[in-house]
Amino acid sequence: MHCGEQLTLPMANGIYPGQILGDRYLISRQLAQGGFGRTYLAEDTNRFNELCVLKEFAPQAQSNTILKKAEELFEREAGVLYKLEHPQIPRFRELFRVNLNGKVHLFLVQDYVEGETYRTLLETRLQQKKQFSEAEVIHLMLQILPVLSYIHALGVIHRDISPENLILRREDRLPMLIDFGGVKQVAATVVSQFKQPARTNSPATLLGKVGYAPYEQIQTGIVYPHSDLYALAATVLVLLTGKEPQELIDERTLTWNWRREIHLSPTLGTLLDKMLSPRLSDRPVSAQQVLQALSSNNAANQHFTPPTGVTVAIAPANHPPAATLPSIPFPTDVASKVSSNLRKNWLVFPTAIVAVGVGWLVVSSWFQFQSAFLTGKKTPGNTTQKQASSIPTPKLSAAELQRKNQLRDRRQQLGINNKFYTALVDRAFWEKYSDRQGRRLSLSPEDEALRTEWDNIAAQQLDRLQPLSPELRKQLGRYSGKERSHWRRELYKLHLSSRALYDLADAAFLAMFPQYKGNNYMNQPIAQVWYALADEKFKAILAGTAYEQISFAPGTSDKQVGGSLKPGEGKAYVAELTQEQMMKLDLQADPQVLISVYSPTGKIKLMEDSSDRAWSGKLPESGFYEFVVVSTASQPVDYQLKITAEPTS
Repeated sequence: MHCGEQLTLPMANGIYPGQILGDRYLISRQLAQGGFGRTYLAEDTNRFNELCVLKEFAPQAQSNTILKKAEELFEREAGVLYKLEHPQIPRFRELFRVNLNGKVHLFLVQDYVEGETYRTLLETRLQQKKQFSEAEVIHLMLQILPVLSYIHALGVIHRDISPENLILRREDRLPMLIDFGGVKQVAATVVSQFKQPARTNSPATLLGKVGYAPYEQIQTGIVYPHSDLYALAATVLVLLTGKEPQELIDERTLTWNWRREIHLSPTLGTLLDKMLSPRLSDRPVSAQQVLQALSSNNAANQHFTPPTGVTVAIAPANHPPAATLPSIPFPTDVASKVSSNLRKNWLVFPTAIVAVGVGWLVVSSWFQFQSAFLTGKKTPGNTTQKQASSIPTPKLSAAELQRKNQLRDRRQQLGINNKFYTALVDRAFWEKYSDRQGRRLSLSPEDEALRTEWDNIAAQQLDRLQPLSPELRKQLGRYSGKERSHWRRELYKLHLSSRALYDLADAAFLAMFPQYKGNNYMNQPIAQVWYALADEKFKAILAGTAYEQISFAPGTSDKQVGGSLKPGEGKAYVAELTQEQMMKLDLQADPQVLISVYSPTGKIKLMEDSSDRAWSGKLPESGFYEFVVVSTASQPVDYQLKITAEPTS
């Protein structure tokens, strides 16, 4: 009505941006609307304003019986979904109810996935008169089939796989499986029951998209694990052809006529036909069976141009994806200290470092020979023991053979994963010899000096990894987003955020590898070391050696803490303070001791990697403030931090 007046318009049913539901969820905007309710983007004010998704279900009938039945069914379904802990499935958090204007709404809360659906990606391709390639859909299947295998093993069936329910997550370019049909099934069941209360023997509530769901699911509502496989195959053909299932299915025979649209390799084509067979008995029985068929398919060796931002390599034949070195989704809330520039622009880790890795995989006699020495038994003289791959015996000197045997023995004693280690050394070698990037080292005398240098770098990497504990060394090459989620959940209990943990990990990492300061190292094998150090700091926080909660004695307004820090060490503190409270900080320490101070929501950084020794001002928020002190010195240093918090008037 007036210029400058704030517009607060309800989105639907009395829900509007800026509204807080359940005393914690701040509504940002509506994301979607379906047949059983709406979906909203919200901020969890109890979790540092972390983004989340609220799925609403508002039954039209508001009787106590219907509401109780709805809650019981949702609780049962949510109980199953809460058990799912997979980095490619949004985590389900809780179920709560809200009374708005006399009407009860049920909400299911889950993690928010930032990215684009494969439907959106396909539409972008179609505008450019393109579709997805065969190699791309193989890659998608290799990444999503392990997820299906995981949920099916738990007795969970998705029921609604389609391009709309697969999201390419922006932070790490991994496909995410969203919108489990079980939630919609509950909503549909409640609706059918209150609409037909007298029918006790009504047929199963039907759910699934026509064309994507198999015939038996649409007709009877009964689902099996291979119902998801059918839907995945249908999704793949839609991505390949750009046409909807109705355009590809013969309605009379229920067979798919996709070959007139696109030519595929015989193996993939036959596999899709089996997955889409009208007869249940003709379909693969499990996701693992499909995965094995794909992994042995020569088409899986083809490289391709992936969706924008994706850097991948397809697993070689006979190797399942992510067998030894899984992709590491680097979190969007990481306050990495590599540089202020990198802090603002996301570090994207490759979406799949599979089998023997990305980029550093060199299919050559040198690679096979080197791998034989790093994994095999000792070899006497100038010969190697026969490997399964029939590696030719090279003519190398006794000194070189002995050197390689020593490297192998030392790596095995340290318990370091061979393929991770090879990737790490290759990367360091190529950084030094950029002209050799991606090129193979031969076994000829001409490359003897370079082979010697590779071995020297390999020894140096072992020297750097040796200080890690045996448990951390054993885990290198196996860290994934699952650890990150676990860290975050446990830190919340201590009123601490992930950024404090990442500050401590950054300091420890750069003390070990100062050459990476200011560089984007999170898309390299060395990132596994960063994760190991983060794991170590996480355990130190839980043990109380790297964490302390500050409390002020009655009648006092200041508190002094301190101690001694070894190179790369740090400590995090939290203190509960009040908005408008006047706070003063005084740090007595070596100039190479840095301090960061974060507000409770994380939106405001009072200090960040600062060498300043003092700060004062009024606090912008109420809650637990985080104080992180780290040392970048090369020698042990002492520090004293005094925090003064004047009482509010």
